[in-house]
Amino acid sequence: MKSTFALFLALLPASVIAQDKPSATAAAAGCGTENVKFEVKTARSQHPIGKPDAGKALVYFLQDDTDYGSIPRPTTRFGLDGNWIGATQSNAYFYVSVDPGEHHVCAGWQTFVNANTGQKSAAAHFTAEAGGAYFFIVHDHFLENHGPAGMTLSPVDSDEAQLLMSKFGFSTSHPRK
Repeated sequence: MKSTFALFLALLPASVIAQDKPSATAAAAGCGTENVKFEVKTARSQHPIGKPDAGKALVYFLQDDTDYGSIPRPTTRFGLDGNWIGATQSNAYFYVSVDPGEHHVCAGWQTFVNANTGQKSAAAHFTAEAGGAYFFIVHDHFLENHGPAGMTLSPVDSDEAQLLMSKFGFSTSHPRK
């Protein structure tokens, strides 16, 4: 009995240490791997709206930093079905074409932005129909003395999204090498 209890005590610190690092399977279904980072360019004078290819749908990803009162602003990666597909920075958007069916999306800050950080990733899912357009927005927030920096990801009405896109820049991104 004594040896069983001693073994239990010996293994306890190892189990606590193992819990400090989240496992790869703990990530949301839409997120990619942590090692993928993007270089982002934003054209502030461009505001394209896409048209879906035949049999496809479009998904728009917007980043709204209106309530982020600090510099630098976060670079936000967006994932689709387990792969990071692009990124935005500071009031920007991009879109991608998807097949019809169920999809999982994810957003996460690419870099550590603030010492006082709350939620820095979020996820959702949706079902795309051919010819459809789907809009997701990340609201980044941080105001001095008003709690930790964080983000939310939510679907946004197409009219509101188009209004924001007319003011936001269009981002292009590619993975860093």
